[in-house]
Amino acid sequence: MAGRQSLTERHLRAMRDVVEDARRDDGTERSADAVLPPALLRGLYALVPCDQLAFSELDIPTRRELAYQEEGLPDSCFAPDPGPDAYWQWRHAHPLCLHIERCQGNTPVLQLSDFVSPRELRRLPLYTEYLKPIKASMAVALPTAPGRTRVFIFVRERARPFSEAERLTLELLRPHLDTLYREAARRRHGPTVRLTARELDVMRAVAGGLGNEAIARHLVVSPHTVRKHLENVFRKLGVDSRTAAVARVFPERDTDRPY
Repeated sequence: MAGRQSLTERHLRAMRDVVEDARRDDGTERSADAVLPPALLRGLYALVPCDQLAFSELDIPTRRELAYQEEGLPDSCFAPDPGPDAYWQWRHAHPLCLHIERCQGNTPVLQLSDFVSPRELRRLPLYTEYLKPIKASMAVALPTAPGRTRVFIFVRERARPFSEAERLTLELLRPHLDTLYREAARRRHGPTVRLTARELDVMRAVAGGLGNEAIARHLVVSPHTVRKHLENVFRKLGVDSRTAAVARVFPERDTDRPY
């Protein structure tokens, strides 16, 4: 492994144990809406100490939360609840979130301090109105479709950033986390289906209640093109209705959470 000399053999064994324990997790402790094995979040939380670890999967255009799991302190322990719309209100000012979306998750492990120093952060409205008291955060993004984010986020109240050894730990684990996610998703929803960016655009419009004519105007295409996209989506998903397709593409509740 790259950078192996920076981590002890004991730590490397602990990393392997996290992956193996997650693969052995039979899901008996998993809640109905959980995607990942609980053992995985517990293992990562122990491996990289933090105040909270959360896994979040979002569809940005529709503002839908597709998955959310956390380990450690609940959100209520950090600060008064800023309200369900706070994440979307402040997301435009969060450089780490914006970078992950632009890269579609194809980015190394990053800290918020890679974009703004802790001292600068504390002067920003992003911190005083939303993030406070969280001062350090590190994100492990997984590859996903355009307009979506799939992220493990580690946060600390302390200003001390995560160490380079902790960053390396998560960088080495990142491909294994992606594999574990895909294995868990297949067990939960069947084989993974890849939709094109345009097919996703059409499905977002369908989820918003638009008919074919309205979708065509919105996307500046013909109604015939919209029908062909829907036919392709139905075929890929193995469904025969718009309702069933929306349920497959947007499988989880649509509440909003920060990350």
